[in-house]
Amino acid sequence: MTVTLITLLKRRSGMSKADFIAYYETRHRRIGEEVLSGYASRYVRRFLHPVDGTDQDHDFDVVLEIDFPDQATMDACFAAMQPPEIMDRIIADEERFFDRSRNRAFTVEEHASTLPDPRAVSR
Repeated sequence: MTVTLITLLKRRSGMSKADFIAYYETRHRRIGEEVLSGYASRYVRRFLHPVDGTDQDHDFDVVLEIDFPDQATMDACFAAMQPPEIMDRIIADEERFFDRSRNRAFTVEEHASTLPDPRAVSR
């Protein structure tokens, strides 16, 4: 059974959203790929853009989604990240662009509805 980890992340104060996305996608993403490789089956960053165009202080900037094949694999991944040489590298890079005090992580319990194909529904 797939385990999905969702993490809500906020950019550090004073950093533009464009710079945040660029840093994540050109630098931090590579660290994520390195430490998740062999454990995770999916690593997705969903950058948030408010529909009304106004960023609020309480808003998050990215929803991080990581899928693991099962709980044991997720646990093994987090255990593999614990050595100081790995954890210190992750934290040092996160401090360059995240407000780490705002990080929130969740596992997901998914319930999905089956909807008809919208192209097949007459309006």
